[in-house]
Amino acid sequence: MTVLKSLAAVFCLALASLVLVPMAHAGIWNQKMELSFSGPVEIPGRVLPAGNYWFVLMDNQSNRNVVQIYDSRQSDLLATLITHETLRPNTTAKTEVVLAERHHSQPEALWKLYYPGLYEGHEFTYPKHEEARLRLDAKQMVIAPLTVSNVNAAG
Repeated sequence: MTVLKSLAAVFCLALASLVLVPMAHAGIWNQKMELSFSGPVEIPGRVLPAGNYWFVLMDNQSNRNVVQIYDSRQSDLLATLITHETLRPNTTAKTEVVLAERHHSQPEALWKLYYPGLYEGHEFTYPKHEEARLRLDAKQMVIAPLTVSNVNAAG
């Protein structure tokens, strides 16, 4: 009887790992994050008004540098942006963003985005003349005026 119980326990553990491992991996795969901005924020090509937005990597095996931005309900796709990989020296347990602080008449610009626990991040691609200015104005911010939550499972 104990052998059957042991086999049943092993089977249950194996089954649970098959179910739970993909769910845990989903967050790393799509790097789904909700960011709440207290003021307008510039992204390449437009300005997002204050509010909640979902940032998700496009499900594309061959290119892991396409970030999609959805509204707070995740119903409207607001932007699909090509980024390029950027590295940071240390990982953190929280989402990290790099914003470029602009003149008071312009919104801060979202420049880099890092998912928790990863060295690799996403640098947003701006026109060359703006990118040079962003590099001068960039400052590291770890969730300062933002409320950020990471989502471990798609949907």
